[in-house]
This record gives sequence, structure tokens and C-alpha cells, in this order.
Amino acid sequence: MEKRSIIEILRHGQPEQTLPIEGWVRTKRELKGFAFVEVNDGSALANLQVVIPGEFPDYGELLKAIAIGASVAVSGSLQASQGKGQRLELIPTRFEVIGSSDPETYPLQKKRHTFEFLRDIGHLRSRTNTLGAVFRVRNACAWAIHQFFQSRGFLWVHTPIITTNDCEGAGELFRVTNLDLAHLPQTPAGGVDFSQDFFGKPAYLTVSGQLEAEVMALAFSQVYTFGPTFRAENSNTSRHLAEFWMVEPEMAFCDLIGNMDLAEDFLQFVFNHVLEHCSEDLEFFNQRIDNTVLATAENIVNHEFARITYTAAIGLLEKSDRSFNYPVAWGLDLQSEHERYLAEELFKKPVIVTDYPAEIKAFYMRLSDDGKTVAAMDILAPKIGEIIGGSQREERLDLLDQRIAAAQMPLEDLWWYRDLRRYGTVPHAGFGLGFERLVQFMTGMGNIRDVIPFPRTPLTAEF
Repeated sequence: MEKRSIIEILRHGQPEQTLPIEGWVRTKRELKGFAFVEVNDGSALANLQVVIPGEFPDYGELLKAIAIGASVAVSGSLQASQGKGQRLELIPTRFEVIGSSDPETYPLQKKRHTFEFLRDIGHLRSRTNTLGAVFRVRNACAWAIHQFFQSRGFLWVHTPIITTNDCEGAGELFRVTNLDLAHLPQTPAGGVDFSQDFFGKPAYLTVSGQLEAEVMALAFSQVYTFGPTFRAENSNTSRHLAEFWMVEPEMAFCDLIGNMDLAEDFLQFVFNHVLEHCSEDLEFFNQRIDNTVLATAENIVNHEFARITYTAAIGLLEKSDRSFNYPVAWGLDLQSEHERYLAEELFKKPVIVTDYPAEIKAFYMRLSDDGKTVAAMDILAPKIGEIIGGSQREERLDLLDQRIAAAQMPLEDLWWYRDLRRYGTVPHAGFGLGFERLVQFMTGMGNIRDVIPFPRTPLTAEF
């Protein structure tokens, strides 16, 4: 008999079919002459109920061996369920406990556990309804991202995890070294002599693949990255991770408007895909986590995003009757409370804010004709604030050099990046999306640590 996943059985199985299943016991309930065992294999939120009749061989010993958390292999025939809540149930002809579970010590009992508690048992938390639903949505998001870009002729490029540049200039990088930390070689001036290190210079875990993506876009026209990035920011908050995944498309012969159009299409495509393929999981989040999850997703899919300039956004914030914790003034960056006010209360849908002051944006963003702003864009989403940040890149070498100098970055460190402007430069643009931020937005989960399988945060690096 061909093994089928529980989600396939629940959706397409028919009474009298004979088939095997494998999974883990979620619940066991004993009645007079019957036992009901709920089995889950991770493919769906719902379990498949196995009804064991009292005349089953070695019935008493089998029930002793069946415990919550145990792994089992069952074969039998499907029957129309007599109970509520399920269409089908399985009547077994074979029931084998593969891996036992101690009911006295197994930490996932049939009750609600806090997410804080579940983070302490990260090796088991994926077996819960909530985390299982999160990671199915995460999988669907990842698949949709590849579908979106591949269907539009983008090349998926693998940018380096180890790098010698700081894309954002923020300095919050994890250093990669092969030096003996107990006996560091020193320069005559007393600093660390990195010429003796593995790469002969300081190296770091990447904070972004953007600069390398620009290299590839100026050969292949349309590329995207999708991989892990790292930020050594000592922030113990519900919004920050030290290791997270980024999606970063880069397009040659593209301006800011084309960049915004692609970003809007991208978000709508991914949300629509997840609505179609993870409807049960999203309904679960809507019932148990945040009752606006479905409405938010449908709002994304069915409405054009609002578009305003940074200057207009500042004007709207200044005119509002809200008392913000952070000041609002032209030249200051928008804080999360400002972004959420614009998206949640004023426009009630995602907002694309453009043309930010040059002083608060990165060196690679294209300087506008006014000399004060850059061709930047951020997409602000309800519930979460900024979800996408991007820009048209500065393709003019003389102006790029001015921006690098203003950022107090050595020109020689970016010689290769400057070469791209010497040899066949073109207008080009791109954006970055924090993948975990997207999953958090979709699911309504309150803490970003609960939308990645193995969160890395200050003082936390299990496994």
C-alpha cells in the first residue's frame, strides 16, 4: 500500500479505502470497548482519528504503550466518522508503536502552553498546533517567493555569507576569524594583524546580499537572493533576530516606479498563494492568535497600495491628533509607531513611502535632483510597520563617490562596486524583505522568535 500524508487523506480519502499512515500521537481517549487515538504527521493542522475496537489483538497492552508523543505506524480502512469534527476515521488492522514516549515527562500535554515555555523546548515545539501552522505557512511563503521570481525570468543567485563589506555601514556585524583568540597577532601599532587571518583581512557574516546582487544584475538583468543574513545588534525585543532570512531582488534598467510596482505585485502574489494553500492554518491563526489575519491578507490581495512621499507623510503625522512617543519632523526617520499609524489608522492598508532625506538613508541610494532626497521606498504594513525597504541605486560614479565620502567609508574598499559604474552602468533598483517579518505579518504572531525554527538572539543559540 502506498503511504499517503494525513492532509491528502483528509482532503481526498474515501470510505472503504485501505491505507497506512505514520505519525505522532496527539491525544488518546479510552471509552468502554473503544479507544480513540489522534495521529498527526505534520502535514496538516487536523489529526486523523484512529478508532481501536476493544477486540483488537492485545488491546490492553497496546493502550498502555500508546502515549502522547509516541510515534506510530497504522494500517487500516477508512470509514465515515460517526463523531463531529471529522469526515473520516481509520479502523486499524495493524497498529505499531515505533517510538515510545514517557507520559510522565513529555512536556507537551493536552493544554495550552505559553510561547515563552515552548521556546525553552525548541526541539519539541514544532509538534504543537501553532508552531506547526507557522512553519507550514513559512514553507508556503518560501515556495511562493521562488515561483514569483522564476515565473518572471529572474535568476536566483547565491550571494556570499562571508563578506568583507558592510552593506549598511551600521557596523553591527559578526566577525569571522581563524585567529587564535588567546594569542592574537598584533601590528606594530598594537592592533590586531588581520593579514595573518584566513582571508588576510577582516571578514564578517553578511548583513545583506544586495551589493553582490547588483554585480549579478548588471550581467543577468534580473536576479534575486534568498538566504540567511546576520546582524550583531544586541536587541532583546520581539522584533529582532541575530540570524534571519532576506529576499533581495535586483533589476537592471529599472527605476523607483518599476521597483515599487514589482514589490506590490510580489506581496500580493505571496499572500494570495498562502491564502489558497494554507487556508486551514490561516483560519487557525484568525481564531486563536489575531482575528484580523484573514482580513489583513485579503486587504493586501484585493487593494492597490497607497503611495505618498516622505514629505507628505511627515505632514500627515504632524497634522494628526495622535501623541507619539518619538518626535515627528522632516529629516528624522519614521519610527514604528509612525509607520503603523499611517498604515493601520490613516490609510488602513499598505503604504509605500518614497523620497526620504538623503542623510538618513544608505550611501548607495540614488540622489534626487533636489539634492536633499534619495529615490528610496519603504512599504509600511498594518500591524508591523516597515516590511520592505528598497531604492533605485546610484548609478552615477561621481555622485556615488560623494555619498561614500559623506558616509566616511574608504573608496578603496568599494573599488569593485565603483567599477560597476565605470563599465556599462545602467539605472537599476531593488528591495529587501525580511522573510521572518513577512511570516509574522501573515500569521499575526506577536514575537518574531516564533516564526523561525531555531531563533538566534542575544545569549540564545540552542542546537
